[in-house]
Parts: sequence; structure tokens; C-alpha cells
Amino acid sequence: MNKSLRKIIEIILVILLLSIPLLYAGIVYDDLPNTIPIHFDLKGNPDGFGSKSSIFLGPFILFAVGLFTFLMISNLSSIDPKKYKQENELLFKKLAFLMVIFLSALGMIIVRSSVAPGNFLIRNLFSMLGCLFIAFGYFMPSIGPNYFVGLRLPWTLESEENWKATHKMAGKWWMIGGALQVITGFILPAEAGAIIFFIIMAIMVAVPTGFSYLKFKREN
Repeated sequence: MNKSLRKIIEIILVILLLSIPLLYAGIVYDDLPNTIPIHFDLKGNPDGFGSKSSIFLGPFILFAVGLFTFLMISNLSSIDPKKYKQENELLFKKLAFLMVIFLSALGMIIVRSSVAPGNFLIRNLFSMLGCLFIAFGYFMPSIGPNYFVGLRLPWTLESEENWKATHKMAGKWWMIGGALQVITGFILPAEAGAIIFFIIMAIMVAVPTGFSYLKFKREN
């Protein structure tokens, strides 16, 4: 299969995946009341409403964001100044599809929340993000130096050794942190789950950042 044909097939697949929430919205549209919830607080209670046609807004925005994200991430090797890391190309493609799948699933959750209001959105959102962080943690040690994906800190971009060590360590923290976010998202009330989610997220960012800086200081 030549490269051009493969790219066309990939784009078609991405469009199909991102269209699933729009299709779901179209299926349930006729059964919706004239006014539906479109925004929820941290407890999962509706605090914003719109006409039933609003059910297409979230999936449409995620469709556009997903398509743009896929095209950008899957072509990073051609626009990244650090072109000497061409082995990133296949990995970037996997990450691009990962984001498409995540955004498609998020669109389904948004539509479902408008159909059956409750804490469905909040509870599943944080658990889904935890799954995304687990996946990124798994791929993180394999990401080579670049200006777009990964922990793009002054010290990691300055030193390839610092980049590799930081991402190897960060991958473990992100997988553990993501797993905790998934668990707490399911077992805790929505508001408490949100607080714990952001605390874990802060630790997942702060620890690798501190590690990278201390490594830089030791080397200099």
C-alpha cells in the first residue's frame, strides 16, 4: 500500500470514528424534549440548558478538534525542527489515533448526559482522562525529543539524556496516577473525585518536572 493511499484510509477512519457521537445524537434527537441540559456542575447537576438541537454542538466541536489534532500530531515529524528523531513518526501516529478515540468517546458521553441527566458526565469524564494518562504514560518512555509531544521543559529540550531519563520516570508516574484517577473516579462522589483528580494531576506534573531540574543541576 503506497503512502498516499494509506493516508486517505487513515483520514476516512478518523472521520468515521469522530462521526459516531453525531450519529448517536441524530438517533436520539426525535425523542428529546425541546429543552435539554447542556452544562453540569461538579456534582453532576444541570446548570445550563439549551434547545434540543444543542445536542449536536458538543460532538461537532469535538469532531473539528479531533480532526485537527489527528492531522497535526500525525504530521509532527515534518514540522518539528528536531527532524533527527524520525523514529517518532509511527509513535506520533499511534498517539494521534489515541486522541481521536478519546474525543469520540467523550462525544458519546456528552450526548448520553443530555439524554439522561445525572452525574454520568462528571464520573466518566475523570475516569476516561485517567485511562488517557495511563496510555500516555505507557508511550512516554518511547517518545524522542521534540517540541510538541511530551514534557517539553527547558532541561529536557536542552539534553537528550535528560529527556530520556525524565520521560522514563514520568511514564511510571503517569500510569500509576492515571490508574488512581480511574479508581477514584468510579468509587468517590463526583465532587470529591474531581478534587482528587486534580491533586493527582498536579503530582504527575510536579514530580517529573522536579526530577528533570535536579538532574540538570547535577549535570551542571
